[in-house]
Amino acid sequence: MDGNGRWAQKKGKKRNFGHEVGAQVAENVIEWSADLGVRYLTLYSFSTENWKRPESEVNFLFKLFVKYLETRMLKIISKGVRMRFSGRIDKLPLEVQNACSRIENKSLNNDKIDLIMALNYGGRQEIVDSVNKLISQGKSFITEEDILSNLYLNDVPDPDFIIRTSGEERLSNFLLWQSAYSEFYFTDVLWPDFDYEEYIKALKVYNKRVRRFGGINRSDENGCE
Repeated sequence: MDGNGRWAQKKGKKRNFGHEVGAQVAENVIEWSADLGVRYLTLYSFSTENWKRPESEVNFLFKLFVKYLETRMLKIISKGVRMRFSGRIDKLPLEVQNACSRIENKSLNNDKIDLIMALNYGGRQEIVDSVNKLISQGKSFITEEDILSNLYLNDVPDPDFIIRTSGEERLSNFLLWQSAYSEFYFTDVLWPDFDYEEYIKALKVYNKRVRRFGGINRSDENGCE
Protein backbone atom coordinates (compact mmCIF):
# COMPACT_ATOMS: atom_id res chain seq x y z
CA MET A 1 0.00 0.00 0.00
CA ASP A 2 2.57 2.50 -1.20
CA GLY A 3 2.39 6.21 -1.97
CA ASN A 4 0.45 7.80 0.90
CA GLY A 5 3.10 10.38 1.72
CA ARG A 6 3.82 11.33 -1.89
CA TRP A 7 0.10 11.64 -2.60
CA ALA A 8 -0.32 14.08 0.30
CA GLN A 9 2.74 16.13 -0.65
CA LYS A 10 1.49 16.49 -4.22
CA LYS A 11 -1.63 18.06 -2.75
CA GLY A 12 0.35 20.39 -0.52
CA LYS A 13 -0.59 18.42 2.60
CA LYS A 14 1.43 16.77 5.34
CA ARG A 15 2.36 13.11 4.91
CA ASN A 16 0.09 12.12 7.79
CA PHE A 17 -2.93 13.28 5.80
CA GLY A 18 -2.01 10.73 3.14
CA HIS A 19 -1.88 7.99 5.75
CA GLU A 20 -5.37 8.89 6.97
CA VAL A 21 -6.78 8.70 3.45
CA GLY A 22 -4.81 5.52 2.82
CA ALA A 23 -6.42 3.91 5.87
CA GLN A 24 -9.86 4.56 4.39
CA VAL A 25 -8.76 3.01 1.09
CA ALA A 26 -7.54 -0.07 2.99
CA GLU A 27 -10.95 -0.36 4.62
CA ASN A 28 -12.58 -0.16 1.19
CA VAL A 29 -10.31 -2.87 -0.22
CA ILE A 30 -11.13 -5.15 2.71
CA GLU A 31 -14.86 -4.80 2.04
CA TRP A 32 -14.47 -5.21 -1.73
CA SER A 33 -12.34 -8.33 -1.23
CA ALA A 34 -14.90 -9.89 1.09
CA ASP A 35 -17.70 -9.15 -1.38
CA LEU A 36 -15.67 -10.53 -4.32
CA GLY A 37 -14.95 -13.82 -2.57
CA VAL A 38 -11.26 -13.29 -1.83
CA ARG A 39 -10.50 -15.79 0.94
CA TYR A 40 -7.20 -14.35 2.24
CA LEU A 41 -6.06 -10.74 2.06
CA THR A 42 -2.74 -9.53 3.45
CA LEU A 43 -2.06 -5.81 3.83
CA TYR A 44 1.54 -4.70 4.35
CA SER A 45 0.82 -2.17 7.08
CA PHE A 46 4.20 -1.51 8.72
CA SER A 47 7.52 -3.08 7.81
CA THR A 48 10.54 -3.67 10.00
CA GLU A 49 12.27 -1.04 7.85
CA ASN A 50 9.59 1.58 8.54
CA TRP A 51 11.19 2.24 11.94
CA LYS A 52 13.70 4.33 9.97
CA ARG A 53 11.03 6.97 9.37
CA PRO A 54 10.80 10.08 11.59
CA GLU A 55 9.63 9.20 15.09
CA SER A 56 6.67 11.56 14.80
CA GLU A 57 5.43 9.75 11.67
CA VAL A 58 5.89 6.32 13.24
CA ASN A 59 3.96 7.39 16.34
CA PHE A 60 1.18 8.80 14.16
CA LEU A 61 0.93 5.55 12.19
CA PHE A 62 0.53 3.51 15.37
CA LYS A 63 -2.09 5.90 16.77
CA LEU A 64 -3.98 5.78 13.47
CA PHE A 65 -3.77 1.99 13.44
CA VAL A 66 -5.16 1.66 16.97
CA LYS A 67 -7.89 4.19 16.18
CA TYR A 68 -9.04 2.15 13.19
CA LEU A 69 -8.91 -1.11 15.07
CA GLU A 70 -11.05 0.34 17.84
CA THR A 71 -13.58 2.30 15.77
CA ARG A 72 -13.84 0.92 12.24
CA MET A 73 -12.85 -2.70 12.30
CA LEU A 74 -15.81 -3.79 14.42
CA LYS A 75 -17.98 -2.84 11.46
CA ILE A 76 -15.84 -4.97 9.16
CA ILE A 77 -15.83 -7.87 11.61
CA SER A 78 -19.63 -7.84 11.56
CA LYS A 79 -19.34 -8.82 7.88
CA GLY A 80 -17.51 -12.05 8.67
CA VAL A 81 -13.91 -10.84 8.55
CA ARG A 82 -11.36 -12.61 10.73
CA MET A 83 -8.46 -10.32 11.63
CA ARG A 84 -4.98 -11.74 12.13
CA PHE A 85 -1.52 -10.22 12.51
CA SER A 86 1.82 -11.30 11.09
CA GLY A 87 5.18 -9.96 12.22
CA ARG A 88 7.14 -9.24 15.36
CA ILE A 89 4.05 -8.06 17.19
CA ASP A 90 5.70 -8.46 20.59
CA LYS A 91 8.14 -5.67 19.70
CA LEU A 92 5.37 -3.10 19.13
CA PRO A 93 4.13 -0.56 21.69
CA LEU A 94 1.94 -2.23 24.32
CA GLU A 95 -1.14 -0.26 23.24
CA VAL A 96 -0.81 -1.67 19.73
CA GLN A 97 -0.26 -5.21 21.02
CA ASN A 98 -3.36 -5.01 23.19
CA ALA A 99 -5.49 -3.66 20.35
CA CYS A 100 -4.32 -6.48 18.07
CA SER A 101 -5.12 -9.09 20.71
CA ARG A 102 -8.63 -7.72 21.34
CA ILE A 103 -9.59 -7.58 17.69
CA GLU A 104 -8.16 -11.07 17.00
CA ASN A 105 -10.21 -12.54 19.81
CA LYS A 106 -13.40 -10.76 18.74
CA SER A 107 -13.12 -12.03 15.17
CA LEU A 108 -11.75 -15.50 15.89
CA ASN A 109 -14.85 -17.39 14.72
CA ASN A 110 -15.40 -15.47 11.49
CA ASP A 111 -14.68 -17.39 8.29
CA LYS A 112 -15.73 -15.29 5.29
CA ILE A 113 -12.27 -13.81 4.76
CA ASP A 114 -9.01 -13.84 6.71
CA LEU A 115 -7.56 -10.34 6.85
CA ILE A 116 -3.87 -10.49 7.71
CA MET A 117 -2.19 -7.26 8.76
CA ALA A 118 1.57 -7.51 8.24
CA LEU A 119 2.71 -5.35 11.14
CA ASN A 120 6.34 -4.85 12.12
CA TYR A 121 6.84 -7.47 9.43
CA GLY A 122 9.89 -8.38 7.39
CA GLY A 123 10.25 -11.40 5.12
CA ARG A 124 13.90 -11.97 6.00
CA GLN A 125 13.13 -11.62 9.68
CA GLU A 126 10.32 -14.17 9.40
CA ILE A 127 12.67 -16.75 7.89
CA VAL A 128 15.32 -16.04 10.54
CA ASP A 129 12.74 -16.38 13.32
CA SER A 130 11.55 -19.67 11.85
CA VAL A 131 15.09 -21.08 11.68
CA ASN A 132 15.87 -19.91 15.22
CA LYS A 133 12.76 -21.72 16.49
CA LEU A 134 14.02 -24.89 14.84
CA ILE A 135 17.49 -24.47 16.36
CA SER A 136 15.91 -24.02 19.79
CA GLN A 137 14.08 -27.31 19.18
CA GLY A 138 17.42 -29.04 18.65
CA LYS A 139 17.10 -29.47 14.87
CA SER A 140 20.40 -30.27 13.15
CA PHE A 141 18.96 -30.73 9.65
CA ILE A 142 16.25 -28.38 8.39
CA THR A 143 13.84 -29.00 5.52
CA GLU A 144 11.54 -26.66 3.63
CA GLU A 145 8.63 -28.18 5.50
CA ASP A 146 10.33 -27.36 8.81
CA ILE A 147 10.71 -23.70 7.89
CA LEU A 148 7.17 -23.51 6.56
CA SER A 149 5.69 -25.00 9.71
CA ASN A 150 7.41 -22.34 11.83
CA LEU A 151 6.46 -19.24 9.85
CA TYR A 152 4.30 -16.65 11.62
CA LEU A 153 1.00 -17.86 10.13
CA ASN A 154 1.80 -21.30 8.74
CA ASP A 155 -1.84 -22.16 7.99
CA VAL A 156 -2.24 -19.27 5.53
CA PRO A 157 -1.64 -20.36 1.92
CA ASP A 158 0.99 -18.67 -0.23
CA PRO A 159 -0.32 -15.55 -1.99
CA ASP A 160 -1.59 -16.07 -5.51
CA PHE A 161 -1.39 -12.40 -6.40
CA ILE A 162 0.65 -9.47 -5.05
CA ILE A 163 -0.33 -5.90 -5.93
CA ARG A 164 2.00 -2.95 -5.36
CA THR A 165 0.98 0.63 -5.95
CA SER A 166 2.88 3.88 -6.63
CA GLY A 167 5.14 2.69 -9.46
CA GLU A 168 7.64 0.84 -7.27
CA GLU A 169 8.56 -2.58 -8.69
CA ARG A 170 10.07 -4.53 -5.82
CA LEU A 171 8.96 -6.73 -2.92
CA SER A 172 10.52 -4.60 -0.16
CA ASN A 173 10.96 -7.58 2.16
CA PHE A 174 7.34 -8.73 1.83
CA LEU A 175 6.52 -12.46 2.11
CA LEU A 176 9.86 -13.52 0.62
CA TRP A 177 9.37 -17.21 1.39
CA GLN A 178 5.71 -17.33 0.42
CA SER A 179 5.94 -15.37 -2.85
CA ALA A 180 8.13 -17.86 -4.76
CA TYR A 181 5.35 -18.49 -7.31
CA SER A 182 3.09 -15.49 -6.77
CA GLU A 183 1.90 -13.39 -9.67
CA PHE A 184 2.87 -9.70 -9.45
CA TYR A 185 1.06 -6.56 -10.51
CA PHE A 186 2.61 -3.09 -10.40
CA THR A 187 0.68 0.11 -10.96
CA ASP A 188 1.70 3.78 -10.97
CA VAL A 189 -1.47 4.64 -9.04
CA LEU A 190 -0.70 5.95 -5.55
CA TRP A 191 -2.47 4.05 -2.79
CA PRO A 192 -4.95 6.82 -1.84
CA ASP A 193 -6.14 6.80 -5.48
CA PHE A 194 -6.53 3.02 -5.62
CA ASP A 195 -10.27 2.70 -6.18
CA TYR A 196 -12.66 -0.11 -7.07
CA GLU A 197 -12.01 0.24 -10.80
CA GLU A 198 -8.27 -0.10 -10.27
CA TYR A 199 -8.79 -3.16 -8.09
CA ILE A 200 -10.98 -4.86 -10.67
CA LYS A 201 -8.46 -3.96 -13.38
CA ALA A 202 -5.73 -5.71 -11.40
CA LEU A 203 -7.86 -8.80 -10.79
CA LYS A 204 -8.70 -9.04 -14.49
CA VAL A 205 -4.97 -9.06 -15.28
CA TYR A 206 -4.46 -11.88 -12.79
CA ASN A 207 -7.29 -13.90 -14.32
CA LYS A 208 -5.43 -13.86 -17.66
CA ARG A 209 -2.19 -15.20 -16.21
CA VAL A 210 -1.14 -18.80 -16.89
CA ARG A 211 0.45 -20.32 -13.79
CA ARG A 212 2.82 -23.24 -14.35
CA PHE A 213 4.65 -23.43 -11.00
CA GLY A 214 7.84 -24.52 -12.78
CA GLY A 215 6.14 -27.07 -15.03
CA ILE A 216 4.58 -26.89 -18.47
CA ASN A 217 1.02 -27.06 -19.70
CA ARG A 218 -0.32 -28.95 -22.70
CA SER A 219 -0.07 -25.99 -25.06
CA ASP A 220 3.65 -25.64 -24.23
CA GLU A 221 4.17 -29.35 -24.82
CA ASN A 222 2.51 -29.15 -28.21
CA GLY A 223 4.57 -26.14 -29.26
CA CYS A 224 1.68 -23.71 -29.05
CA GLU A 225 1.77 -20.31 -27.33
